[in-house]
This record gives sequence, C-alpha cells and structure tokens, in this order.
Amino acid sequence: MSNDPVFEERPWGSFTVLDDQTSHKVKSIAVTPGQRLSYQRHAQRSEHWFVISGEATVTLDGTEFTLTQGHYVDIPQGVAHRLENRAAGPLLIIEIQYGSYFGEDDIIRLSDDYGRVEPTADGSPTGE
Repeated sequence: MSNDPVFEERPWGSFTVLDDQTSHKVKSIAVTPGQRLSYQRHAQRSEHWFVISGEATVTLDGTEFTLTQGHYVDIPQGVAHRLENRAAGPLLIIEIQYGSYFGEDDIIRLSDDYGRVEPTADGSPTGE
C-alpha cells in the first residue's frame, strides 16, 4: 500500500488527503474562484476548517460569514454547512475530520450546484 497523498478532482476544485487514521482524517481543500461545495451535513463526523489562503464564505446552519487566512470554524456533527469561494483568487483550507467514520458516503447533500443530490425513497436527500 502506498503512503502517497490521495488527490481527487471535484467540480468545485480538488482535495488531497494528507492523513487518514481510524481517529481522524486531514485534507487540503482547494476551491476554485466562483465555486462552492454542496450544502451538506455528516452523520458520523465533525470537521474543523482552517483557512490557509484566500477568503472562505462559510454557511453554517443557515448563517453565512467570511473567514480569511489564519481563521477557522468548527462544524459539529449533523450541522448543515457549505464552503464557497466568492473571491477572484484561490481558496485553500485544511480540513480535520474527527468522529467515528470518514468515508465520502457520509455526505448528506441538502443542495448541490452539480446535480449530485438524489432523494431517497422517503424523499430526503442523500450522499454520493
């Protein structure tokens, strides 16, 4: 098994998994100007976002605010959240996930600019 970081492109930018342990996962997330991630929540993890460069527009449980370099936000498990880059330059954050599970299938998308929200049998949104 390789210890090289895992890089994945997304419609909104990209991420690199820097560390993946049973107790936590650490990602470097780059958001392209004018793009945003899904408005989402997680059932099994909390997150901590630290802005490395750029300007982050964060939506946390319906409240929107801006974070700049050196600032951070904690996202409790189950709370709806979104990361957006409205600035002209790149946005880079470090995301630390902690909880009991860190798989990409623990994303409950509430809305998405890229058509990735699919309702479940009961009509509620679901992850990938």
